[in-house]
Parts: sequence; structure tokens; C-alpha cells
Amino acid sequence: MSKVLQVELEMEERAEDIVQDPRLNYGLFSKELPNAMKDIFSAIGWIPKAATMNGIHEVFMIARAQTLIALCSTVPGYWFTVAFIDIMGRFAIQLMGFFMMTVFMFAIAFPYNHWIKPDNRIGFVVMYSLTFFFANFGPNATTFIVPAEIFPARLRSTCHGISAATGKAGAIVGAFGFLYAAQPQDKTKTDAGYPPGIGVKNSLIMLGVINFIGMLFTFLVPEPKGKSLEELSGETEVEK
Repeated sequence: MSKVLQVELEMEERAEDIVQDPRLNYGLFSKELPNAMKDIFSAIGWIPKAATMNGIHEVFMIARAQTLIALCSTVPGYWFTVAFIDIMGRFAIQLMGFFMMTVFMFAIAFPYNHWIKPDNRIGFVVMYSLTFFFANFGPNATTFIVPAEIFPARLRSTCHGISAATGKAGAIVGAFGFLYAAQPQDKTKTDAGYPPGIGVKNSLIMLGVINFIGMLFTFLVPEPKGKSLEELSGETEVEK
């Protein structure tokens, strides 16, 4: 290949340079690989630090923690939405959800150094669970329901698809963005492969601000409770 390209290939030399770099010299399931993800549960000591676990153990511990959160808050939040959505209305549930998420996010973020102490871990988990409860008894549910109701019939499926795709894109940006933003400001304490961020505390404050902005945008959403799809889209003519 080097004769065809008439260039000297330096693949072997580059490979040796990579192997000599101790930051890149680890196996697939070594302790260093899962250290690329900074989990908020590790920050409060609810699960071990990533560096102390292999890849499989870390996945198990995070899955167990997330399952407990789901059973105690996420799933009940959805059922509360099912029970009250035609009583309270979509607008009220979404507004309440964003408001409570803002409150609990700030309640976690501002006294963050208090919550990471060993004696306060249970309180942190409770606050974290309530945030998820009101996320699902709030915008996580209503943002799927409202787009299916308020758009005109001829555009409903298309506009609902656009709304859903936008929501998924926002979730991707939020998930990956938090990994980078939550990195410590001190570059010597960041996880391997990540640049310095703004820290977990400031990242949680930022999420609280985003929740507050979502609450403000809720005032632009019409209330479809008790109305037919034709009435919402303005496609019916009322006979006098």
C-alpha cells in the first residue's frame, strides 16, 4: 500500500505511541472504562465510585438505583396523571409539574454540599425521587398528550411527530450535555476524556432554570380538557 500511495506509512510508530500512553492502556471491562461517566448517585455515595467497579458491576448498580427510583416515583407519577388528567386538566398538571421540578431541583442544588454528606443521603434520594415524580405527573406525560389533541386533523400526525422528535432531541442534548457540564471545574479532577465543566451543583441549578423556563412556556399551551378534537382545531362550524 505504501508503494501505491508513494508515502511512508507510520502506523506501527503511531500504535506504539498510543500504547505508551497510560491513559489509553486499559481493557474493555477494566476499572478505568466506566470512569468516563460521572453518575450523580456516586457523588452522594449511594453507589460506589465508578473507578472501584468494573463495567458490568457499574451497570448493575446504576440499573438497581434507577429501578428503585422508577418504582417509587416515576411509575406512580404516570398513574397519578392517568387518574387526574381529566379532572385537573393538561395545563394545570404541566404547570404544576414544571413548578415542583423547579422547586426540588433548586432544593437539591443550592444546599448541594449538605446533601452529599453521608447522614443526608436518604434526604437527597427523597428529593431526587420527588423530582422524577412530578416530572411524570407533569410535562413527561402532558407533552405526549397535548400535541395529539391541539393540532388540526390534516396536520396532526405530522406535527405530533415533529413534537415527539424535538422532545427526543432535547433528551439527547440534556443527557450528554449533563455528562460534560457536571465535570469539576478543576481539570485535574475531571474524568478521563472529559474537559472541565461547571460542576454538579451548577449543572443542577441550570436544570432548575430550564424547568422554570418550561413553566413559563406552559402559559402558551391551550387547555384541551373537555373539548373534542374538531373543536380544538377549529374545524367545526357551530350552527345557530
